[in-house]
Amino acid sequence: MIVGTLRSGLSVLVLASGLTAGVVSATTAQETPRSRELRSLLEPSPSDYSQFNTPYDGRFTFARLMFTPLSSGGSFRRDLKWDHDYPRAERNFMRLLSEITTLDPYLDGGNVLAMDDPELFRYPVAYLSEPGYWTMTEAEEEGLRSYLLKGGFLIVDDFAGPDWYNFQLVVERLLPGHRIIPLDETHPMFDAFFHIESIEMAHPNYRGFWAQYFGVFEDNDPLGRPMMVINYNNDIGDYWEWSDTGWVPIEISNEAYKIGVNYIVYAMTH
Repeated sequence: MIVGTLRSGLSVLVLASGLTAGVVSATTAQETPRSRELRSLLEPSPSDYSQFNTPYDGRFTFARLMFTPLSSGGSFRRDLKWDHDYPRAERNFMRLLSEITTLDPYLDGGNVLAMDDPELFRYPVAYLSEPGYWTMTEAEEEGLRSYLLKGGFLIVDDFAGPDWYNFQLVVERLLPGHRIIPLDETHPMFDAFFHIESIEMAHPNYRGFWAQYFGVFEDNDPLGRPMMVINYNNDIGDYWEWSDTGWVPIEISNEAYKIGVNYIVYAMTH
């Protein structure tokens, strides 16, 4: 169960059935023959994921962004990075969002989109996993920049430690002149639906790191329209994915859900 307080002061007690049981190198937009080869090996063809996308019908639909990773991080398996926790994380999160808000989300997961896909503009909120490995082509950079400047909101998740350096370089190129602003519990984003008194979290995979939160805002105004929220040293998607298995503490998965709900509500109302 998730316990929170609505901004009106009314208490809310929600039973979410089945959900809560129990320095990489800088990237450039220029492609070399080797990078094209890697792209062909690592990036799925559109049919790999688009066959699972649901046609747009006006419902709120979770949109996950794909990219070609810098590397597989030494892994011998086909590790796309951006697909971590897919599709269980979005499926569980959308089910909970349907239970406790007036949004009418698509409940069977979400859609996977390229950053330069015109369809992206149909979805007000997008999600990006593992930005420590994030790369973009020129077309992808232009597409995502246009999406963010025209009203889109991006949740960045699942990275820690030195992953920050690649992420920062990509954001500086993507949104020149925009600052990455630290956030704490006093920001209204953490009081948009649930009243969250503490955003401290220590993800078990990121030992020695405590979660930090950042935002990118229109006109660099932290009370203005949010363009991006960043979960650094954290992975709330991981908690969404495993929340119905009993493998993660209920209290922490609850906090991850509450943070995610607040992100969506704040973005949709600002």
